[in-house]
Amino acid sequence: MKNTTASKPSDLVREYAVETYVSPARRRRERTVSVNVGTVHKALQLGNRVPLVCSALESQKFLNENGLRLVSKVGPPSGQSTTVTYTYELVTKENKDQGVDRQDAWNRLRGALKDVFAELGGGENYLRNERANFYGPGKDR
Repeated sequence: MKNTTASKPSDLVREYAVETYVSPARRRRERTVSVNVGTVHKALQLGNRVPLVCSALESQKFLNENGLRLVSKVGPPSGQSTTVTYTYELVTKENKDQGVDRQDAWNRLRGALKDVFAELGGGENYLRNERANFYGPGKDR
């Protein structure tokens, strides 16, 4: 573990978690990895900084920089305890990119439907006409 005195405690927590849990799990080609707050807190000898460890391990910075997705958080309702255990899915770059591509596809589709509804006088007008003509002329209700 890099030992820089200028690092913030939260950075040290994230760095320790990556070097001790995430990187070895990736090398073993595991799909998930679990990290216990109490174990990290004790190893770094932080002294009554459990909330800091919890915050660092569930931060977007930690998840994004390491290609992780938080799958579960097990522990007491407060979520601030040495018994809290986080389980992460190790997301590959391809999986992350695929999620972006799917969102782009949805946005393009949504834009196309926007134009269709505009041609029909808007979404509300379209629904109103569909309801009025649902049974069609001469059909029983």
